Amino acid sequence: MDRQTPKSPWAVMRPVQGQIRFAMALAALGTVFGLVALAMLAWVIHRLIEAPGDWPWTPMFGVLVCTVLAYLLRINSFDQSHYAAFRLEQILRTRLAEHLARVSLGEIQRIGAGALAKVIQDDVKELHVFVADSTPLHARAYAGPAITLIALLWLDWRLALAAVAVLALGFVAMSLAMRDRAELVRRYHAARERVSAAVVEFVQAMPVVRTFDTGTDTFGRFQHALESYLGFLTHWYREASLSGRLGMAVLNPMPTLAVLLWLGAWLGWRESLDFSTWLAVLLIGTGMAEAMMPLMSLYHLIDKAKLSIARIDEVMDTPELPQVAPEKAHRPQDASLVFEGVGFRYDADGEEAVADLSFTAAPGTVTALVGPSGAGKTTVARLIPRFWDVTTGRVLVGGVDVREMRADDLMGQVSFVFQDTFLFAGSIAENIRLGVPDASQEAVEAAARAAQAHAFIEALPQGYETRAGERGIFLSGGQRQRITIARAILQERPILVLDEATAFADPENELALVAALSQLMRGKTVILVAHRLSTIRDADQILVLDRGRLAELGRHDDLIAHGGLYARLWHGYEQAQAWTLHPDTPPSTPAPSPARLAEMPS
Repeated sequence: MDRQTPKSPWAVMRPVQGQIRFAMALAALGTVFGLVALAMLAWVIHRLIEAPGDWPWTPMFGVLVCTVLAYLLRINSFDQSHYAAFRLEQILRTRLAEHLARVSLGEIQRIGAGALAKVIQDDVKELHVFVADSTPLHARAYAGPAITLIALLWLDWRLALAAVAVLALGFVAMSLAMRDRAELVRRYHAARERVSAAVVEFVQAMPVVRTFDTGTDTFGRFQHALESYLGFLTHWYREASLSGRLGMAVLNPMPTLAVLLWLGAWLGWRESLDFSTWLAVLLIGTGMAEAMMPLMSLYHLIDKAKLSIARIDEVMDTPELPQVAPEKAHRPQDASLVFEGVGFRYDADGEEAVADLSFTAAPGTVTALVGPSGAGKTTVARLIPRFWDVTTGRVLVGGVDVREMRADDLMGQVSFVFQDTFLFAGSIAENIRLGVPDASQEAVEAAARAAQAHAFIEALPQGYETRAGERGIFLSGGQRQRITIARAILQERPILVLDEATAFADPENELALVAALSQLMRGKTVILVAHRLSTIRDADQILVLDRGRLAELGRHDDLIAHGGLYARLWHGYEQAQAWTLHPDTPPSTPAPSPARLAEMPS
């Protein structure tokens, strides 16, 4: 979608405007043939009145042909508009996906998966309805009254003015009903969204609700949102009820028909209107009124489309990560990682999440990041793959600034295992092959064995072809984590970022995960975000972060001897490990460090 065009509901149709115009032309032409059929019917009746025994076969056949053509044109108009709507869905979703692929992952996280899913799925679907249904209605809403008015003026200008007067009265009433409409529509949609948010919160928080407040507070918020929505609708209905009902009643075809019937009879009684003309006016005179209801529906579709377009534009306006030109891109020379004076802010006016951070991770070494909660450990790890770009300084992978590398080269150098695993709904094998789609079954199984996952996969009903379910729902947390590790092993990238992959592991799975990580870490440059300090005792270097700054740097024993922040964190960790329900029960032995296992011979 061209973001330079006006943010109008019609601008969104630009990619399929030719097909939409064709659909609108068909709809307008269908309206013309419908009115011609009525006019020819009046001619048939006139001929029968003049010569009762002489059937006018030619105009009768014309009525049939015009009626069939009007029907076929209307059907084809809706077919074309629906084809255009399906094309527009595909185009918009493709453009949104391509744009989001160029946006930083940090920005995507800021927007949120739920909001993006609503834009890509729901808002694009709203535009499908808008394009598919509104464009034929639009053509009919304008072509019908215009052609009818021309025909009425040609037949009898007095009856034409009477029909226009009825519609003018209806429009005055509707304008009173729709005063302050823009503000009311805004408040209406805001109230609806509050109800939707309250419903989602109430349903998703059901386990917490039942545990803590039996639903009283949460349901109270839901009930308050409903009452607010109902109160607004009641107020709007009362304000617009009288004028709205009057307008709908007058814009109905029956009042126009009644006025034309009465006025035509009076003019005929005075012998200033012949019967056949009056009959023709009665048959086609309601064409203007009949087009008003589709026009009212069109306003509603436009309002919904405007909201959807605003959200789509907001996503499309999200800034993309700057990409280096292919001819200026550099490729990494080795598996080293360097931070040079790196500073980073999530918001331009916010506090620094990382400040003046410098360190070097030599190829094949293990660097651990530790610190209190909120120290910036995960932020540092996610600056490596350009989830965000640094505010100051630079991050070098293989001696090259990550901003001067092609995205494919950077992703080919670094693999990740985070504590929050994600699996697609496809098969286990497809999830392991992610990023290496051409990998053989033998390679997939070898990676699964190294990740300590082969045994449980083979025990599944369809083995490697077993479907993981949405977000891996059919598997346990430890199983999902080992499949994620198998995926990283299969990718075989020289730099590995681990955001404490064993943080949520139960005792049964922790040893298997540690063994899997040891296989994954062999020979790689590893950046390990550590929450369990036992996992980093044997790291080549430990970076101790505090409020985004490097507080200490060294190996485990040296940092303990130094007696600084790391020593305090370690002593707190030891006390936590020693705590038991029964003072006489000895604490359990923690699982060995993956760094130590990685150094052991296979």
